[in-house]
Amino acid sequence: MDKHIIVGVHIVEREVHAVQVQELFTRYGSQIKTRLGIHDDICSSNGLILLEMADTAETCRMITEIKAIAGVDCKTMLFEH
Repeated sequence: MDKHIIVGVHIVEREVHAVQVQELFTRYGSQIKTRLGIHDDICSSNGLILLEMADTAETCRMITEIKAIAGVDCKTMLFEH
């Protein structure tokens, strides 16, 4: 069965929290299939990142670590077929 894991990461006060989030993305980079950054404008203080992730235990660890960062909200969607 194929699984597609989509992770939405909303960062409030990007200038404060973006470094921590980016460090996690770098550490778990081999698990990220697709990354899309969305924000209102270049200087926006909030950001939304959508990730397509591999179906692994490492992905679960990354999600847990992201959820532990203050100022960051993380939601997941799982598509199975």
